[in-house]
Amino acid sequence: MAIALGCEQTGLYPDRLVSPLLVRRPRSEGPVKPITTVRVGGLALVFGAIAFMAVFSFLAARFDYPAILDGPADTVLPRLLATGTAGRAAWALYAFLPLIWLPAGVGAYCALRRFYPGAMLLAMQWAALAAISMMLGLMRWPSVHWHLAQLQPTATAEQQQVIAALFDGLNTYLGNYMGEFLGELSFNMFFLLSSWTLLRFHATPSWVAVGGLAVACAGFVGMFRNVSAVVAPVAAINNYLLPLWMIVFGVVLLRHRLPDPQVAGA
Repeated sequence: MAIALGCEQTGLYPDRLVSPLLVRRPRSEGPVKPITTVRVGGLALVFGAIAFMAVFSFLAARFDYPAILDGPADTVLPRLLATGTAGRAAWALYAFLPLIWLPAGVGAYCALRRFYPGAMLLAMQWAALAAISMMLGLMRWPSVHWHLAQLQPTATAEQQQVIAALFDGLNTYLGNYMGEFLGELSFNMFFLLSSWTLLRFHATPSWVAVGGLAVACAGFVGMFRNVSAVVAPVAAINNYLLPLWMIVFGVVLLRHRLPDPQVAGA
């Protein structure tokens, strides 16, 4: 006697008992191409670059950014407080701008995953790490540093020393290590892997992919500016190359088209 527990009879094999786990079921109708996800990622890169340049220019004019970052607490904190509500709002916006790496990473993955899925999955993870680390680095300015700036004018000599020590410690840990080094390492790895995939894919002109590789390599050099002043000029140049490449890569994603057979549930 055949034991039919957990099995069902199918029309393909009427004389056999087949487990439902072995029966291929039809896919759900109406597959969705991940074009929308890719376009959102492209828009995030383009508008993120424009916002980055706008906030950077504002802070450079009102706060002498980024040169002032090397100054002591008794110089930097009064200048920070003098920027007023507009300055604090600019820092808050600057702190949330790294969130653009999340849709950018997902969009790039959806666009290029069919060619090198492993590399693009890793690129998406680097983009997520860039968002987290850069936000942690930048959020100290409109939050902890702002409160330190408010306390400093009425602080005693001993309290001034505590404020200075806290200010320097946060700059070293959250600023230099988290925001500048880990954050820049992460988004440069995202650009490196994405550009390498574009170069091997041959769907865009070679100069686009080579440009992305060059910007990523310049970023790797520039992130050591806190170790040696020799690479400071490279970091300064990369401050302008980075938003330019973000716009270029964003346009690449906006112009991306999937072939008809390529579908996904993204």
